[in-house]
Amino acid sequence: MATAKLSFADVALTVNVPEGTRIIDISEKIGSGITYGCREGECGTCITRIIEGGDNLSEPSALETRVLKDNLAGRNDRLACQAQVLRGTVKVKPG
Repeated sequence: MATAKLSFADVALTVNVPEGTRIIDISEKIGSGITYGCREGECGTCITRIIEGGDNLSEPSALETRVLKDNLAGRNDRLACQAQVLRGTVKVKPG
């Protein structure tokens, strides 16, 4: 299985992850400050700023797009419970 790199600016840590890994799954393991409530993509508490590598993430679903819009998120924001790292390097920080 191919791997990608996921970097967390708030804890200055970069980890190798399997392609398809959701940001929230690694955030929990390393102690990043990304907060979350539901993990289902409906509440918006895990909005995360994508600093680099947004093109290396899965496309937002219709649900994620709606939740981001409802929460007035910026164009570089994603839901950590929904965004999957597909390739390359992605750098994030809590929104």
